[in-house]
Amino acid sequence: MGIEKDINQYQFRNNYQKAEVNLIYTCNWINEKLKQIIDQADITTQQYNILRILRGSKGPISTLQIRDRMLDKMSDTSRIVDRLVKKGLAEKTTCISDKRLVDICISEKGLALLELLDGRNSDIDNIMRNLTEEEAVQLSFLLDKVREK
Repeated sequence: MGIEKDINQYQFRNNYQKAEVNLIYTCNWINEKLKQIIDQADITTQQYNILRILRGSKGPISTLQIRDRMLDKMSDTSRIVDRLVKKGLAEKTTCISDKRLVDICISEKGLALLELLDGRNSDIDNIMRNLTEEEAVQLSFLLDKVREK
């Protein structure tokens, strides 16, 4: 099995194009697997990402700070945060130092949901089960290298 068979394309312009296509295809494949795992929580992968950012921030942060930390930079952060607030998973408050801004923090309900999803971490890790730990380190190194400026 390989990218050629998976997408039924057997010729690429060069190995760089093949790697790029493979990376995009694999990214979408991983996202779909993750989506299947978190679907039980009735949240999207972007909402899951924001909840994890909020939990890791150890205090209120702005939507701009959230956007800077998001994996999907194209997401409409404000809209996603509003949905999390509506579900009771996050809370918005007026920023004390600048009344024009709002601070976002995770709610107790959001923390409880993440704790539930933390119980699925082994399922999330198993998405990459075909790699050894050393291969996962090497893959991370190579992906970092692709993004070097």
